[in-house]
Amino acid sequence: MENTRENTRDRIVAAASKLFCREGIRSIGMDLIAETAGVTKRTLYYYFRSKDDLVAAHLESRDQPNMLLFQQWFAATQGGLAEKTRGIFTNLAKSARHLKWKGCGFLRTTAELANMPGHPAIQIGAAHKKKFESWIQEQINLAGIGENLLLARHIMLLLDGSFAVSPPHRDASYMETPGEAAYTLIKAMLPGGERGAK
Repeated sequence: MENTRENTRDRIVAAASKLFCREGIRSIGMDLIAETAGVTKRTLYYYFRSKDDLVAAHLESRDQPNMLLFQQWFAATQGGLAEKTRGIFTNLAKSARHLKWKGCGFLRTTAELANMPGHPAIQIGAAHKKKFESWIQEQINLAGIGENLLLARHIMLLLDGSFAVSPPHRDASYMETPGEAAYTLIKAMLPGGERGAK
């Protein structure tokens, strides 16, 4: 019984996520979500009291997969911290070359809900961004630079800047150029400056 409930809830979230990513948050109604998920509206409201709750669940479902993907790209890139961090941007640039790519869902959702600062989805988006910042700060510390919050925040800002600028231009170089900037910043901070670990 519990598995059935989880499967139904997951199906609703998956349907909502597909629609939100394709059309945006505001243009999608609960009727269409229920129809796409293959459930009644009564079932939909059994699992989610409101559309706001469903939007929050949509972003929660993307948090761990996104972080895992960044970490996989980082680990798979040869070299030290600078190269591995640039690797995240390089892989994002590959994604940005797909015609259907629309950038960061967390930032898009925050923009759509800008007039609702207390919305749970905005809080989930902020927590996701903070999680990435904390993770990259940990990698910086492991590389011998120390617990450098400022450097981690610079990288976070470069990443979100690239997410904001590359979709309207449809130009993946807006992902690659910030990656080079992150590489340069990290190299300068490594012990021995640019002569630091390769």
